[in-house]
Amino acid sequence: MRQPRIAIILDENTSTGGTRYEAAKGYFRGVRDAGGLPFGIPYVPEIVDIALNEFDGFVSVGGRFAFPDDWYIEGEISRAPPSERLEVERAIMEGYLQKDKPILGICSGMQMLACLNGCRLTPDLNTTFPSAGEHDKRDHLHSIEILLGSRLAKIIGRSRIDVNTFHREAVAQVSPAVLASALADDGIVEAIEVTSASFAIGLQWHQEQHAGTDHPGNVVFRSFVQAAAGTATSVR
Repeated sequence: MRQPRIAIILDENTSTGGTRYEAAKGYFRGVRDAGGLPFGIPYVPEIVDIALNEFDGFVSVGGRFAFPDDWYIEGEISRAPPSERLEVERAIMEGYLQKDKPILGICSGMQMLACLNGCRLTPDLNTTFPSAGEHDKRDHLHSIEILLGSRLAKIIGRSRIDVNTFHREAVAQVSPAVLASALADDGIVEAIEVTSASFAIGLQWHQEQHAGTDHPGNVVFRSFVQAAAGTATSVR
């Protein structure tokens, strides 16, 4: 059996003009340490079919760019800059959902996964949820509660873990197609699962920053790559 090939959408420097691709090494290390072969995917529309048909799993990474207006709660729109990433990433993620191939979304990747399944976002969680705690500070840690019986609970094997947090936007409305499988103590959604999918999990926190450590959340990478290995076997 060949190693599962994992497509990882690249990020970009939207805050300084979008002139460069960027990619945190933790995404690639997390996949590699879990037994997968990671490949970076640029924003080239012609690559979508290749990403759909020649890869076994898809990682949607964090980033800062505007989603469509109707992905937000009524009266709100994104305050982030536009990006050509949206078109390519959306096409790949929709294709993976249609084919029921494994998806792992992290930060904005979780938010895209949520919105493609009927959820809605707030562009500023502190405005929408004034009592929320600190969520937009690099390296800040807070505790989350993992929903008993969820796929995430079965993967991690714990009901509470500490995670980092670095996001301003957040899921504000959860659709019936999605299970909110982890919450911060202030009620902010920290993980989701698409209930109809074999493996489509989103994490609001940046698990890639814990790659190479003994953080309990790294088992999500292993479970994701194992699911992708099943895809790789089925297409041989």
